[in-house]
Amino acid sequence: MPVAEIKLQYNKEVAPKNRLKILDSRQAAEILRALWKHDTLELQEQFKILYLNNYNQVIGLYPHSQGGITSTFADIRLILVGAFQCGAVAMIISHNHPSSNPNPSQADKILTKKIQEASNLIDIKLLDHIILTKNDYYSFADEGDFNK
Repeated sequence: MPVAEIKLQYNKEVAPKNRLKILDSRQAAEILRALWKHDTLELQEQFKILYLNNYNQVIGLYPHSQGGITSTFADIRLILVGAFQCGAVAMIISHNHPSSNPNPSQADKILTKKIQEASNLIDIKLLDHIILTKNDYYSFADEGDFNK
């Protein structure tokens, strides 16, 4: 029969005992910065997600999208599919600002709120949205932006 096959796939490459545990936004930003391609951090926006288990250990990184100098795209459905694929109970979303200004735009705030609302519906906790620059970062959780 002409029916497309759908695969949900997650390749575990790191043993659970070796997974990094995230304790705060500073550590999350350091991990993200280490995983980012340094030659693109100041060139083009990218959107990446860290998926976590119930011990706040990193299950994996999803390089979601790559955009231009001033923006990138985030598809909430694909972000949540990634969480399902690896059995995540929490996530930290992130993107970079090539301009070196870590402050969120209005579009960043709207997107964060939409992702938070969608993830809450399916019991996946959005722990933070981190905006990276070469030498700095902005944490929505630290700045209290999840309550606005």
